[in-house]
Amino acid sequence: MQQLTSLTNQRGASVTTIIVGLAMAGIIIKLGLGIIPAYIGDYQFTKLVAGELKKANDAKQTERQFMQNLSQQLSINANYNTKPEEMLIFTNKTPGALAVKSQYEVESNFYGETFIVNRFEKDITAADAK
Repeated sequence: MQQLTSLTNQRGASVTTIIVGLAMAGIIIKLGLGIIPAYIGDYQFTKLVAGELKKANDAKQTERQFMQNLSQQLSINANYNTKPEEMLIFTNKTPGALAVKSQYEVESNFYGETFIVNRFEKDITAADAK
């Protein structure tokens, strides 16, 4: 009988490899669950702001009217945690040509006291409403 003392004769994965692989898969899934919702929320927020910006520019509304309409729309969508005053900076305040820049961050708990911080910063124009 031949003894299998050398690792070169081993076939398949060892128990350690399987456990490490499962742990890595768990970490990757947990990261995905922390990151993906923030990007989906940013996409929805950007589309909402662009749509409201297009309406405001077509109606030649002021920045204050735009912010009121945006806050009202966020309230209708049951998005009470989002405060557009803290997330948007006006780059053009001319009625009919309003332009904003979104600048904010989203924190999600990864594990214990470790957080995932996603920072979003982009210019939003009425042309983004498609």
